Amino acid sequence: MKISLTTVLFLLSLTACSQQKIPAADWQIKTAVLAVEEEYREGAKVYGYDANGEFTVLREGTNQYICLADNPAKEGFETAGYHKDLEMFMARGRELKAQGKGAKEIFDIREEEVKNGSLKMPERATLNVFNGNLNEQTNEIEDQRIRYVVYIPFATPESTGLPVKPRAQGHPWIMNPGTHRAHIMITPTYPKNNEDEKK
Repeated sequence: MKISLTTVLFLLSLTACSQQKIPAADWQIKTAVLAVEEEYREGAKVYGYDANGEFTVLREGTNQYICLADNPAKEGFETAGYHKDLEMFMARGRELKAQGKGAKEIFDIREEEVKNGSLKMPERATLNVFNGNLNEQTNEIEDQRIRYVVYIPFATPESTGLPVKPRAQGHPWIMNPGTHRAHIMITPTYPKNNEDEKK
């Protein structure tokens, strides 16, 4: 019996959809807010994914933080939390990505929009990126790690005194200096990470 290419592709798409299991909203919220300090977790706004895998608001917030749940379509576990003053910048990035724009194109478009005033960037605001390993038996996140991104638009090594690369592991440095996306990167070291690097 012959099976058309269209049929094969359709079956593959159904398989892919069935393999992408969307976690319950309460679990997404619980793990998304790990990206911010404990005292801010209860009031943070949370974006996540509905039963169809669509990006949506899972919980409205009452404080200054916004958290993003782990994307079930991506390998590994990662959530993020950022100050609400960054929402216009972040939302614009999501919008451009949904339009099929690549990373460089998104960067260039937002750079121009910040410069012409149509896209507002705060003078300073922080993004926290949280990573870990999902224990599928307990549904807990193990080996938790976090890195900090402090946005300071158009800052340079000269204006901050920071280098463009870390002097040593865990040291702060400035990325994308002189642009709208200039930010201080701080990636703390963790014992497990250090052991992994020796292998």
